[in-house]
Amino acid sequence: MSKLNEMKKGTEGVVVSVNGDTRFVSRITSIGLTPGCHVSMVKNEKSQPVLIYSRDTMIALNRKDCANIEMEVAGT
Repeated sequence: MSKLNEMKKGTEGVVVSVNGDTRFVSRITSIGLTPGCHVSMVKNEKSQPVLIYSRDTMIALNRKDCANIEMEVAGT
């Protein structure tokens, strides 16, 4: 398993868990990132927001938030 912010551009994975306080978990799950959700990494460059594609939607997240999302990356 790895963190969402550790995924490389072009890789795909599945959300395993969302960790953090109740407010954070509520915010992340409300945009559709729930356990079992498939995610494709579109852009992951240092000092920039992470851009992912999930559930037919492009989502930009800050890097700090991505460190609290555990992923099962395809091919690992």
